[in-house]
Parts: sequence; structure tokens; C-alpha cells
Amino acid sequence: MLAASAVGDTLISGLLEGEDVLATAQALRLLGARIENISDGAWRVTGRGVGGLREPSQALDLGNAGTGVRLLMGLVASHPFNSVFCGDASLSARPMERVMAPLRRMGVNFTARSGGLLPLTVHGSDMLVPLEETLSVASAQVKSAILLAGLNTRGKTTVIEPAPSRDHTENMLAHFGAEVTVQDTAAGRAITLTGYPELLAKDIQVPADISSAAFPLVAGLLCTGGVTIENVSLNPLRTGLLDCLRDMGATIKISNERISGGEAIGDVSADHSALHGINVPAMRAPSMIDEYPILAMAAACATGDTVLEGVGELRVKESDRLGALAAGLSACGVSVEETRASLTIHGTGRAPMGGGYVSAHMDHRIAMSFLVLGMVTAAPVTVDDGMPIATSFPGFVSIMNDAGACFEGHGAPSWTK
Repeated sequence: MLAASAVGDTLISGLLEGEDVLATAQALRLLGARIENISDGAWRVTGRGVGGLREPSQALDLGNAGTGVRLLMGLVASHPFNSVFCGDASLSARPMERVMAPLRRMGVNFTARSGGLLPLTVHGSDMLVPLEETLSVASAQVKSAILLAGLNTRGKTTVIEPAPSRDHTENMLAHFGAEVTVQDTAAGRAITLTGYPELLAKDIQVPADISSAAFPLVAGLLCTGGVTIENVSLNPLRTGLLDCLRDMGATIKISNERISGGEAIGDVSADHSALHGINVPAMRAPSMIDEYPILAMAAACATGDTVLEGVGELRVKESDRLGALAAGLSACGVSVEETRASLTIHGTGRAPMGGGYVSAHMDHRIAMSFLVLGMVTAAPVTVDDGMPIATSFPGFVSIMNDAGACFEGHGAPSWTK
């Protein structure tokens, strides 16, 4: 998105070519950016400059890309044309109001289904007013949408978050030349962007995503043999899972640490470890919100109780992840207790029985998490639908099987250990 808003050609290497990324690229093409696939993982984006996007000739279909749609809503908000957003059944059930509300205060209008659901239309304007928005809940998506709207808005746009959320947007804005300041205040962490910057094309080397690396990492902890994953993003606002696993007794080592494109990167190694239960505080959620499903699989194999606190946001992800985790773990012989905003997993210190039939609810992370659990259960674990995995980790099955897993498909939509 930032490359599309920059002047010149940006070369991106190491790109994860999942369906979410490809859907976002296609939406940006419809908005006028030139995006070319040069080779495997290598792409060239020719930008149109800040405020230079054009009105799309058709609806922007983001598929299952929740981050893609919310950030793009912010990016197009400051352009004087209408943009229609749609997506698959899962994305169409996810609420967009928390992004729409602050954008309205900047001067954007919307037409949407009841509850702020897709499909929706962004009625953009190039006369937005700068905003100082204090978030009630730390959210990188909401923060980023506001900052992207602020790019083509005169003056300074500020977002104050109660706790630090992932800061890739701030880092990338600075990488492309925007004036961004970050300051700790009494009200929280304040991020301020000065509008109308001239973003200049900058090449990007994309590190391995900790959210994807989490699956082979936990598999390495639960299975004999261990695993090393190279070039992983170690942004300190994204490593809550590593903190939790270490608290549980996991043997995790970091090597070859370095900085690339403003982001910390390193190689992560995990060895088979005996884990014990912990209380995961709510304050850790912003740094690992996507990693709770795979953490729950580690907890199912740990000794004692693991309590996931303050995770009500998991109910409005690609699925109701709390409900899906509770149902799936119960089906695999794990005792759990579920509340509106917490999940307690009663581990016994050994792999659960398994044998469950798990509904993924069109959620890629639920599907991958239970397949990892199936690597150590006594009886196979069956996931009803493996197709959504391609949204974020298209090579998951082949990579895991190469590492020793035994994932088998029974018809296109079903996978079992």
C-alpha cells in the first residue's frame, strides 16, 4: 500500500504470496498502481504518489483479508471517489465499525450493511480534517487505517493507544520518508504523522512472519528433533508468543540478530521441551493476538492450567476463535473452561488423545493449529476445511510434511493428521 503511494519503483523481495496478499495487490491495481510479479517472492510496485490513486472500475474484493480491507479503507478515504469493498463469507461477517468511526470524524462517509458489515462503500474526500484519536483498545489495524488516511490530509494526525500495538506501519512510513513521531504520554503511546509527505520508493526485504513461523516453531517444541526458522521478524511488539513459550519452559534460542528495513530479524531455534501452564495476561494480547490458537495447542500438551486472559477480541477474528478453540480442544479430549473473554486449558503434561473432528469455521489459523496438535496426539485429528490455509500460508502442508508431519487431504476441503 505504501509502495503504491510512493513515487518511483519499489522492489519487494521475500513476499509471502498468500491469498490475502494477492487480493490486496489486485485491489491496488484497480486503484491505479502498477504491480508486477518478477519472480518467486519478488515484486515491483510502481507508485502513484500520495493522493494519486484513481477511482476503481469495479468492487475491491479482498477475499479473506481482514487487515487488507481495513487498511485500504483508510488509504482510499482521503481520495475524492467512491470505493466498494467486498469479501468472502468470513470477511463479510467481520465488523468494520471500529475503523469507520474514527474515519467518519475525519470527514469520510460510508454506506454499509447493518452492523458495519461488508459489502460497504467508502465515500472518500480529499478535504479530510486531521484527527487526534484516543483508542479504547490497542489495535494496529485501526491505528494504521487512521494513519493511512492522514497521509493525504493537511496537518498532523495523531493516534494515542493505551498499550503499544504492532508498529510495522510506523516503521514502514518512516522507511518511505514520512515524518512520524512516537512519544509516550500520560494518555498512552502517541503516534503522530505529518500529512502530505513525499513518499519515495524504497526496496523492501520482507522477513519471515512470526505469525506463520509460530506453527513449525510450536511443532518443534512438541515433537522430538526441534526446528530452526531463519530470517524471522523479531519486532518486539510481535514476540509475545516467544515470551509465553519461554515462561512455559520452552527452550528457544535466537541467533544471527540484525536490523533490516527498520525491523529486527533473526533465526529462531526451538528444541523439544516439557511445558507447564501459565497465566497469560491481557496486556500481552496486542503482541500476539494472532498466535493464541497455536499457543492453545502448546497449552494442551503442558502440565497444569494455562489461562488466556482478556482475549475477547478473538471472538471477532476470522471466526469466533475462542469458541472454535474450546470446541476443537474438547473434541480432542482436552478439558477447557470458556468465558466471554478468557479460556482456561487444563493440560495433563502429555499429548491429548486426539481423534476429534474439528470445524475450522473458514479460519486458517484454527485449521493449522489443530493440524499441529494432530502431530502428537494418539489418534488422528481431522480438520473439516484446509482450504483457508492458503490465505496466509500457502506452503504450510508441504513444508510441514517435509519436516516430518503426516498431513493428508481427503478431498479438496478436508485434512487429517
